Amino acid sequence: MKFRVRFLILAILSVSVALGQSRKSPKLAPELQEVDSDQMIDVIVKYKNEPTDFQRSLATRRGGRLVRSLDIINSHHYQIPASQLAELAEDPSVEFVHPNRAVQATGSVQPDYGRVGLLNLPSPDSDYTYDGTGVTVAVIDSGIDASHDLGDKGKRVLYSESFVPGDPSKGDAYGHGTHVSGIVGGHGSSTSTDYVVRGLAPNVNIVNLRVLDKDGLSTDSAVVAAIQRAISLKTAGKYNIQIINLSLGRSVTTSYKADPLCQAVEAAWNAGIVVVVAAGNMGRYSATAGYGTIMSPGNDPYVITVGAMNTSGTLDRSDDKMASYSSKGPTAIDHIVKPDLVAPGNRILSLRASKSNLVNELRSSLYGTTYFQLSGTSMAAPMVSGTAALMLQQNPNLTPDQVKAKLMLTATKNIPAATCANGQTCPTQAYKFTTAVDPLSGTTYRSYYDMFTIGAGYLDANAALLSSNIPPSNFSAASPLASVNATTGAVTVANTAAGTSVTWGSSVTWGSSVIWGSSVLTGSSVTWGSSVIWGSNTALASSVIWGSSATWGASTPTSENFLLSILGEQ
Repeated sequence: MKFRVRFLILAILSVSVALGQSRKSPKLAPELQEVDSDQMIDVIVKYKNEPTDFQRSLATRRGGRLVRSLDIINSHHYQIPASQLAELAEDPSVEFVHPNRAVQATGSVQPDYGRVGLLNLPSPDSDYTYDGTGVTVAVIDSGIDASHDLGDKGKRVLYSESFVPGDPSKGDAYGHGTHVSGIVGGHGSSTSTDYVVRGLAPNVNIVNLRVLDKDGLSTDSAVVAAIQRAISLKTAGKYNIQIINLSLGRSVTTSYKADPLCQAVEAAWNAGIVVVVAAGNMGRYSATAGYGTIMSPGNDPYVITVGAMNTSGTLDRSDDKMASYSSKGPTAIDHIVKPDLVAPGNRILSLRASKSNLVNELRSSLYGTTYFQLSGTSMAAPMVSGTAALMLQQNPNLTPDQVKAKLMLTATKNIPAATCANGQTCPTQAYKFTTAVDPLSGTTYRSYYDMFTIGAGYLDANAALLSSNIPPSNFSAASPLASVNATTGAVTVANTAAGTSVTWGSSVTWGSSVIWGSSVLTGSSVTWGSSVIWGSNTALASSVIWGSSATWGASTPTSENFLLSILGEQ
């Protein structure tokens, strides 16, 4: 199956880059250091405190034009002459200047080999104990086309707004957001008599915040603005937004502590909103065997970062296996343990926007008049968002950290399809692996079941609802930090990356041995040997992920030919 692939470099600038800037600033992102032009460039200026009219006047005096106020991260999005960047950065009130980086959808990748998954569920009239009633998910994506599966004429889509520059349409020209919304909350009312296609929370409400254009592309500024809108609507008491789904991202270029996307999702998390993010689709990146490829904002320790599983087109979990393209941790730069868990994401059948670009490109993936299939961690994330909606209907008082912890605790740790080489007995699940063959190129990919690949395990929505084990209200589920012993190669996971007082390893009930499966507790830390942490005896821990020359964030593939090989299109 051939389809158009678009892949942009991490920091797309709106101008050509010219070398030779006379003055540099440590408060300018590396991508901006060599820019020397009077052309206008898009930047996000992060201030030390909430910016005032005076700060804005300083930018406008330098020829800058305010595009958006991004108050939740104390930032402004400006278009400004590139020649003025160094002077702008010298303002003592400025903390840092970022380019307005490109963001893209994390769906529609070439799927792993397997049968097409038709979700043969009960009829749309079946009685569900929990169906998402009263809960609202903000889908920040490519827009949503009205569908009966989202209520009569889409009536469960309570609010829509576009953040795409110059395009006020709230519909789905790309075709990604409608599919994602169907996975979260499609009711199945458009289904034929042969099969039923229903989302996880078939009566959930949805807020449609469009950021991706007709080609599935966006920018940091648009995504932050949409997150800001979701927070403001919740704060105003409108729509009961409790979950944000982000099936999009870009590669990591800086620490999550400074990244505009990460700071925005943390603001949402602190406002009481569960944030679910796709891990990314770079698991086939050969230089690191896919490790270290988690995308932003999935690299933030607070959010729930979701990788993709391949169901092999059946409802039986015994043949499920890891999708080879799913991005793996630890995160670049900060080395946060990610993903947090995995969920079905390969060849998922859901709603289609009939005249969208993806539908036109993927004609062979159409089913009936309403549905089509997509693959990617974009499809796995809404599986978790829908499950979170069920959990919050069951217990509206759960905090985002409690939701995350319950999902991780109840995730299935054992993957029956995973085996050991040459019939050996594996000492831990992390040594087991499955393989996937790219049907176009014939390339075989091997996925190990270590914590940087599957996180805490495989989503089990039923177990999450049945579990009565709830951590205390002040519990922090921030994902932990991984570090390596340069001498022994052993990897240690200890404390939370956010530096909070409650850690994964601080108690028996919520200790890392429970969350992560087989591990060895040593005081407040968790230690694995280097071969266990990675699932094989490779030296990736010391030579690649923690090395200075080959980390994902510092050396990112940019050519379209590379991406085509990753997706299996030869």
